[in-house]
Amino acid sequence: MRLSKGGLIERAKPLTFTFDGHRYQGYAGDTLASALLANGQRVMGRSFKYHRPRGPLTAGPEEPNALVTLGHGPTQEPNLRATTLELFDGLAARSQNRWPSLDFDLLAANDLLAPFLGAGFYYKTFMWPRAFWEKLYEPAIRRAAGLGALSGQANETRYEKAFAHCDLLIIGAGPAGLMAALEAGRAGADVILADEDALMGGRLNSETLSIDDTPAHAWAAHTVAELASMPNVRLMPRTTITGAYDHGTYSAVERVSMHLAAPNDAPREAFWRINAERAILATGALERPIAFANNDRPGIMLASALRSYVNRYAVVPGRAVAIFGNNDDAHRTAADLLDKGVHIAALIDSRPDATCTLPVRFIPGAQVAHATGRKSLEAITIATQSGTDRLQCDVLAVSGGWNPTLHLTSHMGARPRWDAKTAAFLPAPDAIPGLIPAGAVTGRFSTHAALEAGLTAARDALSVLGLKHAQTDLPTAEDAPYAITPLWAVPASGMGKGRAWLDFANDVTVKDVKLASSEGYKSVEHMKRYTTQGMAPDQGKNSNIGALAILADATGRSIPETGTTTYRAPYAPTTLAAMGAGGQGKGFAPERLTTSHAATLKAGAPTVEAGLWHRPSYFPRPGETHWRQSCDREVAMVRSHVGITDVSTLGKIDIKGRDTGAFLDFVYTNMFSTLKPGRVRYGLMLREDGHVLDDGTTACLAPGHYVMTTTTAAAGPVMRHLEFVAQALRPDLDVALTSVTEQWAQFAIAGPRSTDLLNTLLDDAVTDEGFPFMACGPVAIKGTPARLFRISFSGERAYELAVPARYGAALFDLLKARAEAMQGGAYGMEALNVLRIEKGLLTHAELHGRTTAFDLGMQGMMSKKKDFIGKTASERPGLMAPDRERLIGLRPTGAVKQLLAGAHLFDRDAEATRMNDQGYITSACFSPTLGHAIALGFLVRGPDRIGEEIRMVDHLRGVETTCEVVAPQFFDPDGGRARD
Repeated sequence: MRLSKGGLIERAKPLTFTFDGHRYQGYAGDTLASALLANGQRVMGRSFKYHRPRGPLTAGPEEPNALVTLGHGPTQEPNLRATTLELFDGLAARSQNRWPSLDFDLLAANDLLAPFLGAGFYYKTFMWPRAFWEKLYEPAIRRAAGLGALSGQANETRYEKAFAHCDLLIIGAGPAGLMAALEAGRAGADVILADEDALMGGRLNSETLSIDDTPAHAWAAHTVAELASMPNVRLMPRTTITGAYDHGTYSAVERVSMHLAAPNDAPREAFWRINAERAILATGALERPIAFANNDRPGIMLASALRSYVNRYAVVPGRAVAIFGNNDDAHRTAADLLDKGVHIAALIDSRPDATCTLPVRFIPGAQVAHATGRKSLEAITIATQSGTDRLQCDVLAVSGGWNPTLHLTSHMGARPRWDAKTAAFLPAPDAIPGLIPAGAVTGRFSTHAALEAGLTAARDALSVLGLKHAQTDLPTAEDAPYAITPLWAVPASGMGKGRAWLDFANDVTVKDVKLASSEGYKSVEHMKRYTTQGMAPDQGKNSNIGALAILADATGRSIPETGTTTYRAPYAPTTLAAMGAGGQGKGFAPERLTTSHAATLKAGAPTVEAGLWHRPSYFPRPGETHWRQSCDREVAMVRSHVGITDVSTLGKIDIKGRDTGAFLDFVYTNMFSTLKPGRVRYGLMLREDGHVLDDGTTACLAPGHYVMTTTTAAAGPVMRHLEFVAQALRPDLDVALTSVTEQWAQFAIAGPRSTDLLNTLLDDAVTDEGFPFMACGPVAIKGTPARLFRISFSGERAYELAVPARYGAALFDLLKARAEAMQGGAYGMEALNVLRIEKGLLTHAELHGRTTAFDLGMQGMMSKKKDFIGKTASERPGLMAPDRERLIGLRPTGAVKQLLAGAHLFDRDAEATRMNDQGYITSACFSPTLGHAIALGFLVRGPDRIGEEIRMVDHLRGVETTCEVVAPQFFDPDGGRARD
């Protein structure tokens, strides 16, 4: 089936591959589908429900039929499209959804049961007996469901995440995309050109058109070569843009090594996040089929697909080709086939007024009503006004018109609009901020129109970017008008039995859609779910518009009244391995690492999770055999010398705007509008129900510019809370919020010698007079800008030094080395916890969502001069009742000196039962500073019971002791060590 010449394949590079264990030969530049067709293999898959034999319908990423599994064992990957799977030497693919073989599939018996398996049959058939559902029906359905399957083994293949920024992202490298990239690249813009094909050029590689009197594919190759030579242009072939999001953010999946026989250490795929100032959508359009009886036979494919196989891959899938269409594009297919010497049995045009100048049998005003054959097309039945005619052929090319590939424009909620002239949906205006659709995606289907639209879109983007046009000349190309008379399905008219297929992968027919309508599922969204139309791996790219047109006819509505289903990201199937790159073998929890993580591991420090961050637990030194030894040493080190710890995990929110002070007054209980630049203030934040949401410090860097610090665990919730307040509660305030947690690496330097250590680093030394307690301001380290805050979470003289994250690892190494030279060093979470408990400072162990400012002894921070979120609710009598559980400290007095977090508190002589429960411990530790265990907790009327002896009982661990109620500030209660 291979033509002796032509095509864009490399005949000098033959490749050997296998399909279902049979060995075949193809060429470099082939896809698996084109190589199989060249070897006479038409059937490449079985349909989902009825297991009908299917061959390729398309030649691109929208393919619903030719789905295969690649590889074996842990690397086995199912549901790959043979139409996009690049051939390489040694490729081993196999068909799926069949047993025992593709040629003889026993589950094809389902096809004989089709009258009983219509749309929604599972909702009606398996209702009785009720007990059979769990024991018989559901297990059987689950075993039969699905297409391909994973191996079930752990896959160690490497995947990557990557990030990119550009002035202009161009999505699609067809004529519009290439023209836009050429103009923007020549103008000096930072350009990314992404295309899902391995060979850039789009439809130009599959047509016999000319541009500037040069073959279109050659013009595309020359343009790509010029773009590749530009340092400001990044070409990203094999890259699918899968989603459009806020603020010019786009997701993309790059197939990095899937086309390589020996990928070595290259990742299989990379998942990209691209941030673009402007973007151009040049994704073109997808041809759609026409439904008629048995239109799923192998050998029936889209007309554009047949042109691709003939012109790009030099493959003719049959000996006698018929062409059926409702638009002029069908005639282009006939012309290309004649040029290649292919026999055309007939050109059938459903338009009665259509004309043809080609030397072929032309049948206007006719329709293909039926196809015969099983594993290969054998003949078609043509319905005309005068009757029917049977035509022998083994290939039928169908053209039902073009659907613009506008999916990305709907990812932020915009609905496409119907255009009667093109009989297609077009992108809504300004659907995605900063995204300009160009070319066929806007319904302009000629090559000239695509080139012109790409050039115009690039110049519009350049104007916004502040760049001058490059004055690129517009090439000459065909500009044929697009003429179409819609035909969605051929009416059944006595052509014999046969279902007319809409969704090939999910086996949804015209009858199924009409049945859904008759049973009340008249909404296109309801019809989709009742019939499963559009829910297969191709996501309805071939069937959505045809199905909704059938639904519109069945319900007596117009197509725009019926509307479309919701297009959501991702645009194309995306592997979880790519999206979760870097997370293999680490469970389902996201993992966040600080800039000092590598140095932490090098120092032998075990890590613990804190708000998804991995933080060091303690830093062991030679001779230390237990974590307590390391922890006690680190606490003493901070109290007597100096210690450093990475606090980058604390949430950092940059807040700017004219009304920032008023905004902070509204979200905090205490006053912040009076905070002067260069100063920091501790704040308490309530929820709307009056309970504490979080605490932290906020620094005023300049008028109208603040940086808020949150606890590690509450960084996300606080950010969501602030955004809700700004958008919903106080939209009148001029304020902008940006999470900058990852942008700054921040380190606490704590201890009596913290100032000495700091002054060995800073370009300008700090003093107590110039930088007192709760001060903040800009500093520099060897010319590198940094921020310094004099705040303390240890009770000691302390600072927090923040630098841009790219300097974090180097700064940690420097701080650690200099601290060790001063008899100090790094300390971890265990010591940090002990230091803060000794001082009675709070974390989310105490701010657990059920405590109020009154419970924490912070009612004095609730301003009476202003309103704030949660103020009224916090003043409810029940939240201010004297008998509430309130914050206290505990020290052991009994024979057992152990205090345990989670243990409950009881009156000394009361039975330890739920009815007698007086409170609980939230945090506990051994204090090397005090020489005994201490704890924080909540006790009924706690502050009024200081000095009282109570009983601690831990039922789970079987520990019981007596302890004394004390103030929660165990060490340096007046805070002099931090201020002096």
